[in-house]
Amino acid sequence: MKIYPYKRLTRPITLRVTSVSLKLSDGTRDPLDTSAYSTQEQTVALGVAGHTDWVTATIGLSATLPPGADGPDATWSDLSVLAVLTDGETNVRTSAALIRDAEGNRDWSGTVEVRRDDHLGRASLAVYAVGTVDGVAGRSIAETDRSWVVDTVSDEPVRGLRLDVQKASFSKSSREWLRAYADAPWLVDTTARVPTVFVNTDIDGIVGLLDSNGSGVDSKVRDLLVAQMATDVWTAVFHGAIGDLEVEPGGNPVFPTDWQGEVLREMLPDVVPGVHVEEALRQVHRRRTGEAGWGELQTRIHYAAIRRAEAARAVGFAIRALERTNRESET
Repeated sequence: MKIYPYKRLTRPITLRVTSVSLKLSDGTRDPLDTSAYSTQEQTVALGVAGHTDWVTATIGLSATLPPGADGPDATWSDLSVLAVLTDGETNVRTSAALIRDAEGNRDWSGTVEVRRDDHLGRASLAVYAVGTVDGVAGRSIAETDRSWVVDTVSDEPVRGLRLDVQKASFSKSSREWLRAYADAPWLVDTTARVPTVFVNTDIDGIVGLLDSNGSGVDSKVRDLLVAQMATDVWTAVFHGAIGDLEVEPGGNPVFPTDWQGEVLREMLPDVVPGVHVEEALRQVHRRRTGEAGWGELQTRIHYAAIRRAEAARAVGFAIRALERTNRESET
């Protein structure tokens, strides 16, 4: 939690997406329906219409300021509201001013434009109320407590971790680095734009098992294998995210705005329970970069990965399926 040397609003701004449209390369515009965005997930998916030739996207916004923004005892003046789209991967930041719906109203609305060439994957959309405080203009008075995700490629507005799963013969792969891991059943690459899981087709039967839709013991073994793979994935992406943080001049780490930020916000409550995610991030960063306790924290990281992979559930189902099969074979 940041400390400000001036009075601010204590409650966050509420942000809603109200419309999405795409401008295509031929100059026409395609208004997308509500399937392009999810209020629950707070995510916009610009690939939902299947267009490969869109140039810009226009996202309609409505923001509600908390009570007191225009109160008679407000210590600020020149109040304005800005929507800010940030892409940590391309280092592009786009801002747009919102307009008050009516005098005295706490609702502000407007649009933000997303240029396709400026983004490779996901960007973060937040709203800030700023004003002049103690003679200093542009000071933040309030902001959204959770940014929306604008995904420029996905066809489904899902906020969670997206993975690219690829099948490859590790021993014969055109990716030379994979050949060194010819005996591994799978590997996780966190350096790609989207985390990628490579499944080794050299392991006899693994692809058939993962692709099977059968029931019985085979399906439980498949689910157990997927849970183990998912545990490895969550562990790898957490370490990839925590190892590549931007740090403010004061030494505090900054949440990433892409999939890395989503991974950290998802796992940190289990890694450092009982504290706000920003404080949890600071504690983990301090332990990783010098303070004692990084080794001890690995148990919590592994536990957080196991929970997200639902490994206990998969193990339980597999055990019960084996017990049932054994009982049937004995009768």
